[in-house]
Amino acid sequence: MRIMTFNLRFATPVDGPDEWRHRKELVLETIWARLPDLLGTQEGTVPMLDYLADHLTGYAPFTAHREVDPTCQYPTIFYRPDKVVAGPGEEFWLSQTPGVHRSKSWDSAFPRMVTFGCFREVNRDLWFYFADTHLDHISVEARRQGALMLRRHFEELASPAILVGDFNDAPGSEVHRILTTDGSPFQDSWETLGLAEDATTQHSFAGERFGNRIDWILTTEPFRVRRAEIITYDQAGRYPSDHFPYVAEVEY
Repeated sequence: MRIMTFNLRFATPVDGPDEWRHRKELVLETIWARLPDLLGTQEGTVPMLDYLADHLTGYAPFTAHREVDPTCQYPTIFYRPDKVVAGPGEEFWLSQTPGVHRSKSWDSAFPRMVTFGCFREVNRDLWFYFADTHLDHISVEARRQGALMLRRHFEELASPAILVGDFNDAPGSEVHRILTTDGSPFQDSWETLGLAEDATTQHSFAGERFGNRIDWILTTEPFRVRRAEIITYDQAGRYPSDHFPYVAEVEY
């Protein structure tokens, strides 16, 4: 089963020639080039997500459980109905009042959330949770508290799970340790394969790399990671986002 996490970069005129309207077709091509069975996107505004829902042939948005608000950027799940069966879904805000729409705490710059649902592969019996999130880029405490909420939530569910997203922190950070060490059910797919930690998933729209590997795919038992790749796909030097999407293949 192939999993992708992809920060789309929200639509803003500040990006000039790299604004969403100039690269949205390239986003489609990038996804189709790897054909993930489950895809978690981040920073999608409602018009962006509507475009993907209408044009990303072969995929369905997992959003029936969502209270749609045009002022929000949403982490959003897409899946291939020919490969994956979808069950019920939920989402909550990473705040001290998780059921309150657009709530934020701990000096978070923006409201942050997690969206998740039950899935199983076609012709297979195992139901598992697939979750997509985006932690705050400013507040260290908001990232820490968000990581604790995520860990507690999936520990309480006590079911197989895959958690993807933009965690805005580096491997070895407190956020990473909370989610992947000291008895956490999750493991980092990149680390599991022993891949080099000089990787980054951030770049300028010109492909100039900087920062750390902040986009992660985390898995629990019984998933075993077979391979992982940071996708540097471009078209004549044009990139679909200022993040490289990250893909992992798992078996069980």
